[in-house]
Amino acid sequence: MAAVEYADIEAAAGRLAGHVLDTPCVESRTIGQIIGAQVFLKFENLQFTASFKERGALNKLLALAKQGVAGVVAASAGNHAQGVAHHAQRLGLRAVIVMPVHTPTVKVERTLGFGAEVVLHGESFDEARDRALAIAEEQKLAFVHPFDDPLVIAGQGTIGLEMLRAQPELDTLVIAVGGGGLISGIATAVRAVRPDIRIIGVQTARFPAMVNAVKGTQHPQGLTTIAEGIAVGQPGEITRALIAERVDDLVLVDEGDIEQAIVMLLEIEKTLVEGAGAAGLAALLKEPERYAGRKVGLVLCGGNIDPMLLSAIIGRGMVRAGRLARIRVGARDTPGVLAKITSVVAQAGANIDEVHHQRAFSTLSAQNVEVELVLQTRNPRHVADVVAALQTAGFGAQAY
Repeated sequence: MAAVEYADIEAAAGRLAGHVLDTPCVESRTIGQIIGAQVFLKFENLQFTASFKERGALNKLLALAKQGVAGVVAASAGNHAQGVAHHAQRLGLRAVIVMPVHTPTVKVERTLGFGAEVVLHGESFDEARDRALAIAEEQKLAFVHPFDDPLVIAGQGTIGLEMLRAQPELDTLVIAVGGGGLISGIATAVRAVRPDIRIIGVQTARFPAMVNAVKGTQHPQGLTTIAEGIAVGQPGEITRALIAERVDDLVLVDEGDIEQAIVMLLEIEKTLVEGAGAAGLAALLKEPERYAGRKVGLVLCGGNIDPMLLSAIIGRGMVRAGRLARIRVGARDTPGVLAKITSVVAQAGANIDEVHHQRAFSTLSAQNVEVELVLQTRNPRHVADVVAALQTAGFGAQAY
């Protein structure tokens, strides 16, 4: 018998009812048109802690509370931390959370806000986990694993029940994978009800541990990713077995795919997700032909993103879309030349964000000046039109 079965998911659903949101699972017609499929989004970023993680955390904590434990300790990059801290506070349990030192500030502050004691330790989740296990032993606290625990997995699996209830015609699920708790739980729930559904897991290419473990590949592991919520270097033993048995395929996405998905969800759906929350859509954007004509369910599994990182991602997204452009213009260094350049740009319909007027740091002749413009534009075609207008006016211009 496997570590988690359908009955465990049903039992978890009964315990969690009224304590976590049954979040919306609705179609995104615009994203579906872009992909060429019907796309349904499960808005787990609307949970109180802005992540699905509180489902598994609460399911585990309810069991521990019945055992009379004095407190709990957990290791997390942020979302599991908040889920444990929030529900431990509700249940009157002491909570100690060990987080990697580079965890986004927004996640640290929210965890502290739930009354937890936060310990920053290690460069990765794995180092934080080792410290949490040591604290559990030293202080006689119960360790709440973020993914490799049957009760945690069962709690996450309640998402699968809700998705099928809301959208019974789904034929494909694309789910983010870090340690594997989310997809293990969902796959367990879905396989029992709809064994025909295709289930695909998504990892960031910088942390491909589960792909390597299940497929036997040797993809190298990176050091950082914008999807820090799924940056797990060592997959769980329970989750690995469940994924190998119940998940059809695992794929990798790049950082640029994830960035594009974050911006698309923000712009089209007006919803904010973190890197891990955008991983499913990133997979669709990377290989749209694979999902053409299908009814695809995605879980927006978290919305806790650092505002500074979000700002950078939005800026980079505008550049990729041709809505923010950088143009270098060479001209004779004479009075009024800058006014002439900006006039041409204005007539071409672009708005100037920044102007850098360069004399000393230029490879042009001493009589010339180099002007770098950062422009708000409409699309790549518009950028080309602005460059052409400058060249027609007699300036050397190029986008870069």
